[in-house]
Amino acid sequence: MQKITLITGGSRGIGRATALYLAEKGHHIGIGYLSNQAQALEVTEIIHKMGGKAIAIQVNVVDEKQVVEFFQRIDKELGCITGLVNNAGILKPQASIEQLTADRLNDIFAVNVVGSFLCAREAVKRMSFRHGGQGGSIVNVSSAASRLGSPHEYIDYAASKGAIDTLTIGLSLEVADQGIRVNAVRPGFIYTNMHADGGEPNRVERVKNSLPMKRGGQPKEVAQAIAWLLSDEASYVTGNFIDLAGGK
Repeated sequence: MQKITLITGGSRGIGRATALYLAEKGHHIGIGYLSNQAQALEVTEIIHKMGGKAIAIQVNVVDEKQVVEFFQRIDKELGCITGLVNNAGILKPQASIEQLTADRLNDIFAVNVVGSFLCAREAVKRMSFRHGGQGGSIVNVSSAASRLGSPHEYIDYAASKGAIDTLTIGLSLEVADQGIRVNAVRPGFIYTNMHADGGEPNRVERVKNSLPMKRGGQPKEVAQAIAWLLSDEASYVTGNFIDLAGGK
């Protein structure tokens, strides 16, 4: 069966690396992106040059109508998905609890949590046996922050990823008998542009020596774990987490 995998936030960082790695493995790729069309199209162009198949679609995962239309376009242009990588997420500038506002919290939880729920819902509707689906796999991109809390920096982001951990566990139990596996990866300090969103582009360099492995991680290392969880090699794995945090 042809693997058709949808990746939200697929234009950069972990999402981009995952799209390219899965395309190498023969997956047809649907990329969801919020604003950077040029980067998204660059990823699809690379995949096309590899001989693969990929499309990029603009979507705001907070907007329920856009999410539904996003999946409908994937249905028409690629076919029924076999995999979802819930990767879209945002990070705000570093702050302590005293600096957090309701607007900031609402933004963080809308994208990181609500968006993941909506995409998971649409994926389940297509993959589950009860809807005539052939099963499939969902991989949520959580964070080591869900375990560590990110004090003085990103406790709001960390809490949103804690919700993703709970989604992973609960949904895995809910759809296990419908042929759908749900797992998560929890990256730690990975070299991506997201750190610039938080106001510290060189954050990984600052903290890497505090990690047991004494180095930051590469997006491809996360992509490889995601690919395994999506693969038939992980056919008896659900409700589980792979931590990619250099031992922390």
